Amino acid sequence: MSRILVVEDEPIIRSELRRLLVRSGHEVAEAATVAEAAEVGPLNYDLVITDLRLPGAQGTDLIGMALGTPVIIMTSFATVKSAVEAMKLGAVDYVSKPFDPDELLITVDRVIREARMARQNAALRSDVERTFNVDGIVGASEAMRRIMDRVERVAPTDATVLVLGESGTGKELIARAIHARSRRKDAPFVAVNCAAIPEGLIESELFGHEKGAFTGASRHHEGLVESAHGGTLFLDEVGELPPSAQARLLRVLQESEVRQVGSNKTRKVDVRVIAATHRDLPELVRAGAFREDLYFRLRVLDIRLPPLRERPEDLPQLADHLLAKACHKVGRSGLSLSPEALAAMAAHPWPGNVREMENAIERAVILADDLVIDVELLGLERLQTEHVHLDEAPTDGEDGEETTTLDLSLEDYFRQFVLQHQHELSETDLAKRLGISRKALWERRQKLGIPRR
Repeated sequence: MSRILVVEDEPIIRSELRRLLVRSGHEVAEAATVAEAAEVGPLNYDLVITDLRLPGAQGTDLIGMALGTPVIIMTSFATVKSAVEAMKLGAVDYVSKPFDPDELLITVDRVIREARMARQNAALRSDVERTFNVDGIVGASEAMRRIMDRVERVAPTDATVLVLGESGTGKELIARAIHARSRRKDAPFVAVNCAAIPEGLIESELFGHEKGAFTGASRHHEGLVESAHGGTLFLDEVGELPPSAQARLLRVLQESEVRQVGSNKTRKVDVRVIAATHRDLPELVRAGAFREDLYFRLRVLDIRLPPLRERPEDLPQLADHLLAKACHKVGRSGLSLSPEALAAMAAHPWPGNVREMENAIERAVILADDLVIDVELLGLERLQTEHVHLDEAPTDGEDGEETTTLDLSLEDYFRQFVLQHQHELSETDLAKRLGISRKALWERRQKLGIPRR
């Protein structure tokens, strides 16, 4: 729910605006003059909608008071000159009275969404600059040097990139590094986990929908592809896209245009696409689960990330980096890893790759009583035991008899079922067999550390 300040001296118009916005789920405050609005405080709201001509002062005076809060100017004196002047002063949009309710709501939703995304991107850039070193990509091994060379070469272009690698290897970091080095670096970076969105909603979320396109579509909705206009769209787990969404994505790549669900019109978009997956896309193509033409469109250039176990020379540097990051996150300093802890980390297989190491180190930082982190705090023996258990799902009991599902906990049953069937079933079919959503399946995989094959 967004908070909106309406500044209008006509009580009837002000009341009509309030009812319209409240019905759309917004929280609304009112003011009749600039002075009243200043007392309320425009900085406390997500959006200000103000009439241009108000008693005592112009509505455009609120733009300077808002200090970054978006302002929509509204007036019955609709002239090109006044519109240009309002936009020059910093208004984000201009609405003529009498206004169309649907068009006004579309404008309000767009302005709030764009402002929220701008704040999120600014906060993310600040957090990345403060927390990460060289975009968070750490490693001096030959494999990592080759990867960074590819990043530097492809970043200035608009070529589509396919990032491949196991879960937890840092595919999104590579995508962000490409974006940060491109001409689009000041435009939005929109990241989408295709596996975390229910199949029935993914087309609407990615490409948008028109009002009335389906049950529950009460208003026009701009998709994430259009939200990334001018910037970069990162599609993580692109191998999970259903066929209909694959066709729409292919059109975006081929024609630079998007067609919303329920619409027969197309809109031009300027978006660079970076996709990522841990799955074998050529195998999916052979199985008929992924479009061959889309695969080749995505794979203009591919970057393969090696698992952590294949670049052991990077482990000490990466451990130090993740330790500094965890200390910053929890507000501690001066911690170090003991030689025994480093030796145990070097011997650990890290099936969850960098993400697993990051979680283990953060856990140790939280639990540490002293400045030196011992191996026990990392919990590597427990983690390794669990991952051995994952790779070799239990089938026999201690007496040699087959273990039945009645002997298993819910987590063990989930683990065993997924490991036994993930090779022949898609994520959608697995979720249906388990009676859960695709998003719930993905979240349970993350929680239990079950890699997707």
